[in-house]
Amino acid sequence: MKLHSYDINPKYDNSVAYFSMEFAIAQSLKIYSGGLGFLAGSHMRSAYDLKQNVVGIGLLWSFGYYDQSRNEDRTLRPSFTRKFYYFLEELDVHVTVRVHDEDVRIKAFLLHPDVFGTAPVILLSTDTNDNDYLSRTITHKLYDGNERTRVAQEIVLGVGGTKVLEALNHKVDIYHMNEGHALPLVYELYGKHYQTMEELREHVVFTTHTPEAAGNEEHDIHFLHEMGFFNGHSLETIRKLSGYEHEENFSLTVGALRSAKIANAVSKIHGIVANKMWAHIDDRCEIISITNAQNKKYWTDKTLIRALDEHEDYEIMARKKHLKKLLFNLVADQTGKMFDPEVLTIVWARRFAEYKRPDLLKYDLERFVKLITDEERPVQIIWAGKPYPFDQGAIDTFNELIRISHHYKNTAVITGYELRLSRLLKQGSDIWLNTPRITREASGTSGMTASMNGSIHFSIDDGWHPEFARDGKNAFTIPSADPDLPIEEQDRQDYENMMDVLNNKIRPLYYDNPAEWVEVMKNAMSEIEADFDSGRMAREYYERMFTI
Repeated sequence: MKLHSYDINPKYDNSVAYFSMEFAIAQSLKIYSGGLGFLAGSHMRSAYDLKQNVVGIGLLWSFGYYDQSRNEDRTLRPSFTRKFYYFLEELDVHVTVRVHDEDVRIKAFLLHPDVFGTAPVILLSTDTNDNDYLSRTITHKLYDGNERTRVAQEIVLGVGGTKVLEALNHKVDIYHMNEGHALPLVYELYGKHYQTMEELREHVVFTTHTPEAAGNEEHDIHFLHEMGFFNGHSLETIRKLSGYEHEENFSLTVGALRSAKIANAVSKIHGIVANKMWAHIDDRCEIISITNAQNKKYWTDKTLIRALDEHEDYEIMARKKHLKKLLFNLVADQTGKMFDPEVLTIVWARRFAEYKRPDLLKYDLERFVKLITDEERPVQIIWAGKPYPFDQGAIDTFNELIRISHHYKNTAVITGYELRLSRLLKQGSDIWLNTPRITREASGTSGMTASMNGSIHFSIDDGWHPEFARDGKNAFTIPSADPDLPIEEQDRQDYENMMDVLNNKIRPLYYDNPAEWVEVMKNAMSEIEADFDSGRMAREYYERMFTI
């Protein structure tokens, strides 16, 4: 079956199957949670723009990640609503995978390239009448909290995706695992398509996205074997193939590093961290760095970019204020607060996780109150983002910020952080705040799309930021604490440094020198494109990873 609606550019002729647990492609296709999906979505868009021979393989989540609702007291309430997608084509293929010694039937749906301007994406579902209820639930919720369900999802993605491609007679040169979730594809390929691991490795590549433990899954090897993760191979065979001769805990990341010919980290700093983190692993592949990027064509406000291209400073500021008004209409609708487009507006918006420190601004509550009640150089602050629905600590932080915001007219916590809101926040903010603990943010791509829209990145010097930032010229950098310090001391120092930059550089520049502020905006919008548009990234993957 021909999956591509476009003629493949001969430069990108190698056939790549891009396996990812999530894709953030369009607001109307809710099969993503955060940065991993945003990255995969931009990659699919740029693959389309460049006419690359790429096919995405993912899962069709019946209930998505979750919908961000509110309780009566306005605190967060995760809700799960069944989704329907009439723009997907059901494919006439029928494949089965074994999960816990049971046959699970898989339906496949095609997102045609011309629907949203992406490479073709095949989405798999077990939510079909051919399966019993338990099997149907495998593709109900992205990142299900049940360990058995999570492993079953990975079997469906890796084994099921590979079988669907085979059923479609779609030749694949390179299997790309975007994180370790799709690792079972290796055990489907071994012995069936490739008789040795040396031969198999030449066709498998891997992207590691995070140094966080939660993003580097580990499970008991006997449990994985029982679940069918190893696709029927004996435990003795798996121990030999994976290098886990004696250990009982099996890391998906280590399994991927030992099964791929090459792997990549997602920023230069992350490359250093990842190589150090996995230095003790024998027989692993090389880890290079390919810095993440985002699709400019999708994310930018076209009128703002036109004003930049025409060197119209007045038009840039006028358009930015208009975009702020559009954002503030949503703020008013959700919170009843009327924000002022003339006031410096700071946004912290991304996945709510403890190490990202969404609440760092209120570290010293007395100083926080002083900041937001200052009428000489006022600020407005907006928080948004989705905590993992079963991470009570992150939900508590989200709710605490809501409770604090009730007391001040110029702070707001917004729900519904998905693609549409993310774009609105980036286009309608002045400052995009990023506060991870140093070395723990692998990339952090949200600041790229903010910079594309003239929202200046104000960040810890981690992830992609040091590859771009010229402090005070196109971004603002928070001097980072020593990562070897105790967490409490890191937080204190980072907070002090952040407030010093905010009070002594950012606020004076915004209010006292608006012409210079526009120059920083223009520099950010102009300089972000060369290295951080996903066209560069998609080309680099072909040049450095997708070769045979």
